[in-house]
Amino acid sequence: MLMAAGAVTAALIATAKHRRSSARLAGKVAVITGGSRGFGLALAAEFARAGARVVLTARDPAELDRARKSLLNMGIVADESDVATIPCDLTDPEQSKSMIALVTERFGRIDVLVNNAGKIAAGPVENQPLSAYKDAIESNYYCALHTTLAVLPQMLERGSGSIVNIASIGGKIAIPHLLPYTASKFALVGFSQGLTAELRTKGIRVTTVCPGLMRTGSHLHAEFTGNRQHEYRWFSLGASLPGVSTSARRAARAVIHATVSGRTELIITPQAVLASKLAPLAPASTAWLLSRINASLLPAPVNGISDSPAPGYSVRQQEIQPLTGLGEAASYEFNERGRIASGR
Repeated sequence: MLMAAGAVTAALIATAKHRRSSARLAGKVAVITGGSRGFGLALAAEFARAGARVVLTARDPAELDRARKSLLNMGIVADESDVATIPCDLTDPEQSKSMIALVTERFGRIDVLVNNAGKIAAGPVENQPLSAYKDAIESNYYCALHTTLAVLPQMLERGSGSIVNIASIGGKIAIPHLLPYTASKFALVGFSQGLTAELRTKGIRVTTVCPGLMRTGSHLHAEFTGNRQHEYRWFSLGASLPGVSTSARRAARAVIHATVSGRTELIITPQAVLASKLAPLAPASTAWLLSRINASLLPAPVNGISDSPAPGYSVRQQEIQPLTGLGEAASYEFNERGRIASGR
């Protein structure tokens, strides 16, 4: 009885939060970078459900088209014109400016910018090439920098707007075998926190989002070096198991609520919350624990630096089935399979 009552209460609270979000986001224009698949597509769906007009931007026009059709097929938008797509390479500042200008010309303004675009490279430091660090900083930091600087003038002129930076718990704690990713996410967290300090009194709300593992299906497009198959094995397992990872939909709803309420920071999953609190209190113990995990649980490096990272879908032969089933299902739900099917 108590468990049933608790479930009903949680459902009522979630419904009330959704209604408040819908009231505040109705008719707003939200730009979501990296919106063609994975967590970006999950965010787009939740913003659309809350009544926002959404603009998805990513590099691949075909993926964007599939994402738009997916949103329309859900029946969550009142009009087809409420969902737009713009192919764009956000590592190029000029393309970022053009994208922001196009959205503003079409919709009149941008109310919410969600900087979600990024990439993951997994492997031991001995096998991570310099290019992995450069790619990570370009995708995970500079993309957000370019779009933020492009949208800031109109937000400052109005004295309103929301910027949501999707960082990672890897931007709070250095996770072994993810050095390019975690270094770039540390940069994004610092940038986001600095924006908060400078823009809070100017009417612009900045939310730093640090998720733990989420079931988005994006492990198929992460890149792996070193013992690629074994690296993919542990990564795909962590990104699929319930209790270790959370659903992308639930995480996206949490981002919506944080955006509407103007929260400064959102950390998603209990493990990420615990890690973010304990690491600053016990840095030496945290470093020791992570080094033990690295030595005893993660694959050993192979000889020589790898200069050809492989995408997850090409090295998935040793995936642990059926334990990765939820991650597999997420890859279909969030448009992670199209590029694989087309052979690209």
